[in-house]
Amino acid sequence: MENFAAYPATLTLIAVNVAASIFAWSNPQFLMGNLFYVAGIRQRREYHRFLTSGFLHGGVFHLLINMFVLFQFGRIIESVLGTPKFLIVYFAALLGGNVWAYLENFRNMEYRALGASGATSGVILSFCLFMPFATLILFIIPMPAVVFAIAFIGISIMLAQNENRVIGHEAHIGGAICGLLATIAVEPGALHIFSEQVARVLGGG
Repeated sequence: MENFAAYPATLTLIAVNVAASIFAWSNPQFLMGNLFYVAGIRQRREYHRFLTSGFLHGGVFHLLINMFVLFQFGRIIESVLGTPKFLIVYFAALLGGNVWAYLENFRNMEYRALGASGATSGVILSFCLFMPFATLILFIIPMPAVVFAIAFIGISIMLAQNENRVIGHEAHIGGAICGLLATIAVEPGALHIFSEQVARVLGGG
């Protein structure tokens, strides 16, 4: 109960993701009616898919990876920003990632996607803003969080150009950028915290 009181939003989001994903795995109609689907949005105006698709996952591994990231980083950002502001960042990243994916795939009526990776990408970038020199790992390579953020967005942009991709890198890009902007919007002091740490490291202080 103490953990829930400290991180209510993070733990509730994890619970909803797990419950919705497990339910969808045994209910194909529910899954198809709520995943991100360009034709459903364009032709039938099913705008709920921008939100609901962020709580569905394609399998156990997909779910575990996103929930692990949310658990690790969500608790930190919820502690730093407080629950209401954290939720704004999370949903801004989720919706921003899916809007970005929609714009990128507007002409591909059969494009489908699902998962919380757009939202978790935004949470990671928010973390990088507050702790730019914390060590994160990308492809088994440890690096400062600020380098991770730049590399993450750059690699996602490159991989999104691959027509045969099975991962929705577009949502990663949009989620990361919107999560970063939302953090600055709800906590303008984040930029000062970031620049102060950068100046301290570059100045050797």
